[in-house]
Amino acid sequence: MKWGRMLAAGVLLAGLAVVLWWSNRQEKAREGKPAADAPPKILALGADTIQRIEIRRRGEDPITLQLKGSQWEMTSPKPFAVDSTAVSAITSAAASVDSERVVDPNLSDPKAYGLAPAAIEVDFGTKDGKTSKLLIGDTTPAGSAVYAKLDGDPRLFTMAMYSKSAFDKEAKDLRDKRLLPFTQDKLSRIEITAQKQTYEFVKKGESEWQIVKPKAMRADSTQTDELVQQLKNAQMDLSGVQDDKKNAAAFSSASPLAIAKVTDQDGTKTLEIRKVKDDYYAKSSAVPGIYKVGSDLGSALDKNVDDFRNKKLFDFGYDDPNKVELHDSGKAYFLTKGGQDWWSADSKKMDSSTVQALIDKIRELSATKFVDSGFTSPAIELSVTSNDGKRLEKVQIAKSGDNYVAKRENDSSLYQLDSSAVTELQKLAADVKPAPANTPAKK
Repeated sequence: MKWGRMLAAGVLLAGLAVVLWWSNRQEKAREGKPAADAPPKILALGADTIQRIEIRRRGEDPITLQLKGSQWEMTSPKPFAVDSTAVSAITSAAASVDSERVVDPNLSDPKAYGLAPAAIEVDFGTKDGKTSKLLIGDTTPAGSAVYAKLDGDPRLFTMAMYSKSAFDKEAKDLRDKRLLPFTQDKLSRIEITAQKQTYEFVKKGESEWQIVKPKAMRADSTQTDELVQQLKNAQMDLSGVQDDKKNAAAFSSASPLAIAKVTDQDGTKTLEIRKVKDDYYAKSSAVPGIYKVGSDLGSALDKNVDDFRNKKLFDFGYDDPNKVELHDSGKAYFLTKGGQDWWSADSKKMDSSTVQALIDKIRELSATKFVDSGFTSPAIELSVTSNDGKRLEKVQIAKSGDNYVAKRENDSSLYQLDSSAVTELQKLAADVKPAPANTPAKK
């Protein structure tokens, strides 16, 4: 009896194993395949095989896009540079155009559904020389989809509205709207003419900018980075009707607001901005025509050179200094960093909170404006060593009327300081004190 039951159990287990194996095999066979009741695709092209696109909206001239080498170009209605991201969205959409359902397996009257002529006709040419034509017609009565058909396929489909949107494009939607196309990491020089002066920046290293014209001056990295972004993002406003003659007339009648020149590995490009009442117009050497632009671009360029100058007296920023030396009317302060502690010239450990307060004040010393004169005999001399001893900055501060004027070593600029800032600096220096008496002396 026991052997019989064991034999029956073995047969049952073997049967279950076979069923499980067959089930797994069938599941794997179904992987990657659509469900039997899934609606069919209208079109499926390899996005990387598409080399030509023509979009024809009913009653309008066709828009033709051609891949030349690795770049897309618009050849009609006019030759324009193309926004590669916008074209990629079309080729990606063409890779899988899904239907919602089949309305008629053998359409006999395409005109009844807005397909003869189609509201939108999109022709695709691929590497192998084949063409595919997608026809998009009227909106369905429910308003949630549109009728669609592939030329050469007798079936009539409905297609989601978002699929229509992927192909319903005007020329302005596909144009490269940049007015100054340049490679940001290859940008080497910027020249701005605004407010009756011309000033120039050159790049030092990978990201630091220096003002070289009208004279050598330190540049504010935040302001120069913002300027670069504004120039990089400068775009023509094509949201309204583009009236070339009206734009050209407005531009020619206005006085220049600003001229920007940028230089990268491809050479120098120029952008001129003019203002007419509340409207800004731009002309670029890189793009034919006159275009409206946003007020933010005009505001970003309509600046004085002082707006881009570094007003900070010291460049050590948020790096911890290694040494600080301050002379103030016969008083001298020598502070040296050792490990996590600060030490005086006579090897006394100093109270870190009072030293840090002084360093923070030195760090934030900033000009209220730049002046051409007023520096006399220095009342205060500051020296800060940072970056592991690689950076040494020296500043002298002189009394000038109700304020102070500061001068950096090897820098011709004069920085006017508010008197309250200098008074606080002097107070914080005087407040620096030794650490509690039980702290051991520096060895």
